[in-house]
Amino acid sequence: MKEFNTNYEALQRNNMDLLELKHVLRKAQTIFDTGEMGAIQDSASHAELMNSLTSRCGPVASGSPPREASISFMAGTILASKVQAFERLIWRISRGTILVRCSDIETLLQDPHTGEDVRKSIFFAFYQGEQLKSRVKKVCDAFRATVFPCPDQPQDIREMSIQIMTRIEDLKTLLGHTQQHRQQVLTASAKNVDSWTVKVRKIKAVYSLMNCFNIDTTQRCFIGEAWCPTQDLERIRMALLRGSEAAECSVPSFITPLKTNDTPPTYHKTNKFTSGFQAIVDTYGVATYREVNPAPFTVITFPFLFGVMFGDAGHGLVMTMMASVLLWKEKVISKQKDMGEIASTIFGGRYIIFLMGLFSIYTGLIYNDVFSRSLNIFGSRWSAQRSVYNLSEDAANNDTTFVFPTFQLDPTNTSSDYIYDNGPYPFGLDPAWQLATNKINFSNSYKMKMSVILGVIHMLFGICLSTFNHTYFKKKINLICEFVPQVIFLSCMFGYLVVLLFYKWIVFTADKSGCTPGLLIGLINMFLLKHQENPVNKDGTECTIYSFYPHQSTVETILVVVAVLCFPWMLFGKPLYNRWHTKRAHYSEVHNIDEATTTESSTDDGHAGDGFMDVMIYQGIHTIEFCLGVVSNTASYLRLWALSLAHTQLSEVIWSMALARGFAFNSILGVPVLFCIFSFWAIGSLCILILMEGMSAFLHALRLHWVEFQNKFYGGNGYPFEPFDLRQIHEGVMPESA
Repeated sequence: MKEFNTNYEALQRNNMDLLELKHVLRKAQTIFDTGEMGAIQDSASHAELMNSLTSRCGPVASGSPPREASISFMAGTILASKVQAFERLIWRISRGTILVRCSDIETLLQDPHTGEDVRKSIFFAFYQGEQLKSRVKKVCDAFRATVFPCPDQPQDIREMSIQIMTRIEDLKTLLGHTQQHRQQVLTASAKNVDSWTVKVRKIKAVYSLMNCFNIDTTQRCFIGEAWCPTQDLERIRMALLRGSEAAECSVPSFITPLKTNDTPPTYHKTNKFTSGFQAIVDTYGVATYREVNPAPFTVITFPFLFGVMFGDAGHGLVMTMMASVLLWKEKVISKQKDMGEIASTIFGGRYIIFLMGLFSIYTGLIYNDVFSRSLNIFGSRWSAQRSVYNLSEDAANNDTTFVFPTFQLDPTNTSSDYIYDNGPYPFGLDPAWQLATNKINFSNSYKMKMSVILGVIHMLFGICLSTFNHTYFKKKINLICEFVPQVIFLSCMFGYLVVLLFYKWIVFTADKSGCTPGLLIGLINMFLLKHQENPVNKDGTECTIYSFYPHQSTVETILVVVAVLCFPWMLFGKPLYNRWHTKRAHYSEVHNIDEATTTESSTDDGHAGDGFMDVMIYQGIHTIEFCLGVVSNTASYLRLWALSLAHTQLSEVIWSMALARGFAFNSILGVPVLFCIFSFWAIGSLCILILMEGMSAFLHALRLHWVEFQNKFYGGNGYPFEPFDLRQIHEGVMPESA
């Protein structure tokens, strides 16, 4: 193909030269036909030439006869933009003895190098003598002008013009055939461009990798060091053996494991389902080698916490359907290239979106919230004493204007319009709460308590996962001085609160709702060591709003004292142990005591060589961070309640502003109006409630995992394992050379 292009460019250059020569001959024919050449010959008289020569060369010898002047000319083409400079320089070097005639070529010519259209001009330079000829030639070379041989007789010009026209026609035919043949070659080559590209990338990647190898002393083989998964060691050995046999190498390739003190890279074997969740974890930080990987737990906890905040079965169903389309067309979409950053990110997280939709349906059914409406699947456990229409009439009769009746659901009030008498609703919230005006009070209390429970369980689970890190890295001191006090500290504070929540739900019924304890005030009084006596009801019974189980003040005092003692435990335990162990090791070296008698190796946390104060400062920062983080992280989990409330209220607002107004029409006009209003409601639900609220819930769930969950056990200070993978070359990702 390169040869084709070179030949085609040469043909175009010849064609351009012939076209320029054609215009030059045409202009020369015009000069001879109009008699301009004769006028130039007559003007160059012998006397004038002698005077010009005298002024330059001195007087002529007396008595010498005058000779007839011989005028020659040089013809060619030059860029139109250089004509003025060309004429000016010719005049200066000849002092006006060279006559230049220029005229523009009317048609644009195509430059064979750049393919752009250029405008050129024809020039004729009339001179006398070989000296002026050489000067004109040098100026033409300086301006890169093209000089053509031009006959000085009209008959010769006509014959040469005919020959040039014939050559131009032949050259056009040859250019057409060449272009057609080149097009055929390009069409045939286009079918193999992708395979050629992949082959070139593979060759480039292989040679780039080979540059990382060293040559042994015998100059017969390459030696390289690389990381590989232990489980794939045998596969790599067999692959090298097959490659050596196929290449018929005299020295077969082999692999030998080496012992090193370097920290290996981290490799997590994932598939298309778990890769999205692993990407979420790796964005926070790649795990240190053999550190607990949060991704398997994130597969469940991340979409679940998202569903708690999203909490609408209808919107979750839409999200699940959108993700199902991506899963259905997975093979087709994955073959597309250059989808864009946003589209590729959404497609890469298709399984995350699918699970988020499923968990949103689950939590939406628990909230009994489907597009801000409720489903009466199992039948409400609240029975109505009067019809809603009777209540509406009563409300209208009591005032001059119609007032929609208020429904207060109170299980203790048997004289109200709604009576609770059929036991609990089988699954989720009772649909009767959808009509109640005290729905927000009930749902807020329920969701806020649920957020605290989920948050404490989530953080406690993260602390428990740290035991695997401490056990694997043989840091038993971390189990005693970090894990145990952290669990005790969290359990004494907010674990106790969770126990009180369940105790309150189980022990206190609706009949005792007037004397139920305020847990938030009780928790504050617990830390202030402030214990108040319960008031007495009018009937003489005790109202348990402060103390609701025996010896509560004693238990809470013990919990506070234990939680306070955990602080110095975490702060001083590990530094003092490291100092004691360092002194003991130094004593063993001085007195030649066998190191095998020591019970435990040094706790290498990256601070073994630091001083005692440095370790104390480091441990103090982490202790304060954990103690303050327990309070702030628990409060941070209240975002589960806040976002769920915001999503519910926004959904109800869009419903009341759109579909509720459309259903108010009683005439036939309501059909087209309802159609338009439904479009507005659908667009608002999709853009605001599903996309915007979904993105908000996603980011908040991401924060809960990164900050509140993973910082309890996950360091993320490793570096990823980046193998030499030919599949990445097919995707256009070239491996980095060392």
